[in-house]
Amino acid sequence: MRTTDIVRMASRNAFRSKLRTTLTVLSLFVGAFTLTLTTALGAGVNDYVERQVATLSSGDILLVSPAASVDTGDGPSEYDPDGRQQGAAGNPLTSGTLLNEDDIETIEQIDGVTRVDPISQVTVDWLAASDSDSDTRYEIDINPTSSIGQSDLVAGEQLDQDASDEQIVLPEEFVDALGYADADAAIGETVTLGYTDAAQQEQQVEATVVGIARESLFAAGAGANASLTDVIAEAQAVPGQPEAWPLAVAQLEHDDGDTVSAEEIQRVKDELADADLAGQTIEDQLGVVQTVINGIILVLSAFAVVALIAASFGIVNTLLMSVQERTREIGLMKAMGMSNGRVFGLFSLEAVVIGFLGSAIGALVAIGVGSAIAATAGETVLSALPGLQILLFEPGNVITVVLVIMLIAFLSGVLPARRAARQDPIESLRYE
Repeated sequence: MRTTDIVRMASRNAFRSKLRTTLTVLSLFVGAFTLTLTTALGAGVNDYVERQVATLSSGDILLVSPAASVDTGDGPSEYDPDGRQQGAAGNPLTSGTLLNEDDIETIEQIDGVTRVDPISQVTVDWLAASDSDSDTRYEIDINPTSSIGQSDLVAGEQLDQDASDEQIVLPEEFVDALGYADADAAIGETVTLGYTDAAQQEQQVEATVVGIARESLFAAGAGANASLTDVIAEAQAVPGQPEAWPLAVAQLEHDDGDTVSAEEIQRVKDELADADLAGQTIEDQLGVVQTVINGIILVLSAFAVVALIAASFGIVNTLLMSVQERTREIGLMKAMGMSNGRVFGLFSLEAVVIGFLGSAIGALVAIGVGSAIAATAGETVLSALPGLQILLFEPGNVITVVLVIMLIAFLSGVLPARRAARQDPIESLRYE
């Protein structure tokens, strides 16, 4: 008997008991459906994070902060008036230990660091279009880490941190609110920012709009260049209080190529750690997000695996009953010269056919349902995160799910197939 005949016979025999096979296929369908959705969720979120990293990170900067202190159990630390200050509680950025001038000098002296920019936290009360006839003012936050990397721009250019004039990158949602026709029309316009200085007096400063940025999961608020931040920070600084910063941005020297090597970044991190400082890249920060998301996806995938394990027992039961029902047929095939290997292959292929049907149908339904869910979510609950496709069905992942389930089905069919292959033809023909 040729291989093609065995494949054709296995496909036909898989549906001898239609109800039993259909129930087994449905159990595989549940696992395939769930596993396809969870892999698509992981692919969609990770794709978004990776694109955000590529957009926001220039790959040559470290965000430096004081290293987290560890309680050694030796009692409270002695106060050092020349040491690091403690930030005000209530603000997640400025609370905790702050960097001082000695820390900035230490960072500057590390080999491979070409520039260090302390990050000042500034508070802006409102923003309005300078040339508008409307008196409407809008609340706005300044992203303190604007100098870490780049904005995901809709229009315009990135902030020039070396410019002497005040520049701002506005979130996309401010375009219509400020009365601009579109994002391109806002470029080059002037906006006014109102803030309160250290003496609790209201002050104003004008800034030029150089870019319009998409909203992002990882970068909230407007971006301000160093000149604009310095103006507001100086006005809000308390007289007589030494300078201190929650964060600093260290720019690293490039190697021969256009990027800084992972080894060089790790070396600088190690030197920072020796100085009781901690350095993180954008990739490090977003990697934490990915780790949490991947953990959630792993838990969801575990439910799919449980369903597949249950389905594998269904395949074993289906084929064992099929072997018992077809004992005389097996004896006849072996009496006519079919080898043990051919019999084994016939029943194994029946398991594979069942696995293929369950996985293929489950994957196709998951793609249809998931695509509808992703489209609806993109227009509703995820509309604030343009570019995020919550479920991304990559062909490679879908094919992998189908192949894995077919492998599980094959392994589940090994026991019944071996039992069929070991049947004695004489005894099988006598079976009633």
